[in-house]
Amino acid sequence: MGKDLTEVRSPQRQLAPDKVGLEQSEPTFLWGIANKAKTNKGHRFRDLYRCLNEELIYHAWESLNKGAASGVDNVTAEAYAQDLHANIQRLVERLKTKRYRAKLVRRVYIPKENGKQRPLGIPTLEDRLVQSAAAKVLTAIYEQDFLDCSHGYRKGRSAHDAVAELTRELQFGPYHTVVEADIRGFFDHMDHDWLLEMLKQRIDDRAFLGLIRKWLKAGILETGGKVINPETGTPQGGIVSPVLANVYLHYALDLWFDCVVKKSCRGKAILTRYADDWVCAFQHEDDAEWFYQMLPKRLKKFGVPRCSTWVIGLK
Repeated sequence: MGKDLTEVRSPQRQLAPDKVGLEQSEPTFLWGIANKAKTNKGHRFRDLYRCLNEELIYHAWESLNKGAASGVDNVTAEAYAQDLHANIQRLVERLKTKRYRAKLVRRVYIPKENGKQRPLGIPTLEDRLVQSAAAKVLTAIYEQDFLDCSHGYRKGRSAHDAVAELTRELQFGPYHTVVEADIRGFFDHMDHDWLLEMLKQRIDDRAFLGLIRKWLKAGILETGGKVINPETGTPQGGIVSPVLANVYLHYALDLWFDCVVKKSCRGKAILTRYADDWVCAFQHEDDAEWFYQMLPKRLKKFGVPRCSTWVIGLK
């Protein structure tokens, strides 16, 4: 597509050495990837597809929720575990020979407190295994790029942390106006081409990116038996979806705010984000109004058309 992302490249900053987003038990090569990503912000990784080996798939199995609902093939973790070694060997062989194919995602609907329903995608067990492995690779890279304003779906961070940070800033900082926002149906509206373009800023591996495209394009089996072929979005419920969502908003929102919005403001400005909900605080009301006007245009550029925003004046 040749889309220009030069205005949203990661700044040359490093996280603390202990904040790499990995567990101590993770395979050694993931720590190597994380270290490379942390020390060389311009590096584009090759041969990531080869990381989806037997060691990482086994590690993904250990961290898998064995009680999760089964996908369209009705294979449960209990059944898969009965011949685990052979099943994983066959899966890894299909990955090596590029014969792996993503299966349909079964969609169910979960009731929400407001009476509406939230769609949830349930991949097959093997798709969850491979997604988990790929998510670990992506996390090793992007945890070194994600900014401190981002709290959702990240190891060692929580909604409580986001609220505590925002409360502290509003209590002790010079902020007078707040813009609160959330994207309605964000997971359903992520533009596939933009997402892949964003991933290319750090990944130079056609096979690995092709794998992600397979998951993005996987058909969705509705409760009535109808199959939907998605043109946008990534299913909530997919293990790889949270890190992909954070990558998307890292480029579409976080870096833009950090590198463009802050520099355009007369006074101080901060962003605190938890997944697709965020709050921005501004020292000057006119800065908040300018941001309020620019935000929909920015998100529309990246294929996110619907955003609810509120401007709140502080005493």
